[in-house]
Amino acid sequence: MPSIRPLPVIAIVGGGFSGAAMALHLAKSSGTVRHARIVVFEPRERLGAGLAYSTTEATHRINVPANKMSLYPDDPESFARYLDRTNALAEDADAYDGKGSAYPQRAVFGAYVAAELAPYLSSGAVEHRRVAIAAVERSGSRWSLQDASGATYIADAVALAVSHPMPALPSSLAPIRLHPKVVGDATKPGALDVIGTGDRVLVVGNGLTAADVICGLQERGHEGPILSISRRGMRSQGHAPTVQEPFGDFSSKPSHRASHLLRRVRLALKAAEAEGLTWHAVIDAVRSQGQVIWHSLPLAERRRLVRSVRPYWDVHRFRIAPQVKAVLDEAIATGRLQIRAAYIDAVAERGSAISVTLRDRRRQTLTPMDFDAVVVTTGPAHGGVLSSQPFLARMQAAGLLSACPTGLGIACDLRATALGADGRPSEGLFIVGPLARGTFGELMGLPQVTEHAVFVAAQVQQFLADNQELPAFDRAS
Repeated sequence: MPSIRPLPVIAIVGGGFSGAAMALHLAKSSGTVRHARIVVFEPRERLGAGLAYSTTEATHRINVPANKMSLYPDDPESFARYLDRTNALAEDADAYDGKGSAYPQRAVFGAYVAAELAPYLSSGAVEHRRVAIAAVERSGSRWSLQDASGATYIADAVALAVSHPMPALPSSLAPIRLHPKVVGDATKPGALDVIGTGDRVLVVGNGLTAADVICGLQERGHEGPILSISRRGMRSQGHAPTVQEPFGDFSSKPSHRASHLLRRVRLALKAAEAEGLTWHAVIDAVRSQGQVIWHSLPLAERRRLVRSVRPYWDVHRFRIAPQVKAVLDEAIATGRLQIRAAYIDAVAERGSAISVTLRDRRRQTLTPMDFDAVVVTTGPAHGGVLSSQPFLARMQAAGLLSACPTGLGIACDLRATALGADGRPSEGLFIVGPLARGTFGELMGLPQVTEHAVFVAAQVQQFLADNQELPAFDRAS
C-alpha cells in the first residue's frame, strides 16, 4: 500500500517584511507541487507589516516612490499597480509630491504585502502561527521550536527573520530613565502621547526616526520648541530634484581598503558635479554595487567603515519623503526646530522638568538647558541583537549563533547560514533580513531586503535538496 513521506518543514521565525517576503517566494517557487510546509511564527495578526509597516501614524510614509517598492525584484511596479487597483490613495491627498510620485503611508505598503500573501495563506501553502517563539534547539539533524505556551514544533530548516532590537537608552540618560516623559522607544504605538503641545522637547538622534518624531509631534498639534542633537549634527536628506541614473563604477576593480574606497567616492562626487548631477547619483551607485564593494573589503576595513563612515552614509542613503522634508524645513525656518552637533554631558530632574547639560562637539563648550520631554531616536541597538530576545540569547549560549564581528547583527556565511560560536555553520539555520548585513553589506533598503529574501529562500530549498529526498510516494515492496 502506498504511503506518503511527510513534507519537510521550513520554520520562519518572524513575520515582518523579511519573513513574509521569504515565505512568499518559497511558496511561489513551489508552484502547484508542494515540496515543503512553510510555517511562519509571528504573534501579530497580519504577516508582512512588522514594526515598519504596522504603524498607524498618518505622517509615517514610505521614503521612496511607490514605483520603486515591490515584493518582486523582477516586477518593480507591483506595488504601484496595487495602489491603482485598490484606489488606496483616494483619501490621502498628501500622498503625492509635486512631481506626481506617490509616497503612501507605510501601513498601505503593509496592506499590499498582506494582500500578496493572502492566496498562499488561504491555500495552506503558507501557515501562520500566531505565537512567540521562546526556544530554538537542535533535535538530532532537525530543529525543535517551542512557543511561549510550551507547545513544540519540529522543523527541518529554520530561518530567523527577527526584528531589529529596540533602541538602547544612552547611558547618559540613565539617571532620568524613569521620568514619565523620557521616551526610550519612539516606534511604540502612542509613544508620543505623553508629550504636551507646548513641551520643550529634546530629540536624541537625527535620522529617519527623528524625522518621524518631529512630524508626529506636529500632527498632534505640538507647538513647543524642539532641539534635535546628534554627534555630527547631520539631518536626513531628501531626494534628488530630478531623476538621475547612478553615477560611478566601484565594483569593476573594487577597493580593498576603506580609505581607498572613500577617495574614489569623493572623486566620483566631483565628477558628477561637473556633469550637473547631485550627490544622490553617486550614493545610488554605491548602494547598487554595495554587496560587491562590501565583500571586497577585509573585516578590519568593514569595521573601520562602520565606525567612521556609517553616520554619513545613513543620512545620505536613507532619504526622507518630500512631505516629511517639507515639515522639517518649515520647522527649521520658523525656528521651532534647531539641529545641533552635540551630546549629553549630564542630566538631572528639576521638578517636573529635565535639566540637560549639552557638550558642543566642535567647541567642547557646555550648555545647560531645560526640557519637558526627551525622545530617543538613536536607532536599533544592532550590536545587542542576541540579548534582545531570550531565545536568541539561549541559542548564543548553546553555541548556535554568534554576533557579527562588524557589530551589525548576527554572523552568517555567504549562504546566509548562521555561524556558531566556533565559527562553523549551524547547518539548517538561516539569517534573513537586515540582521545579515554584516556579511552581505547593503541590506537595509527594501529592494535589497527583497532580493535577499529571494536568495535565502533558494538557499533553504537547496539545503533541503542536499540533505534529504524531496517528499514523494513510497511504495511498499
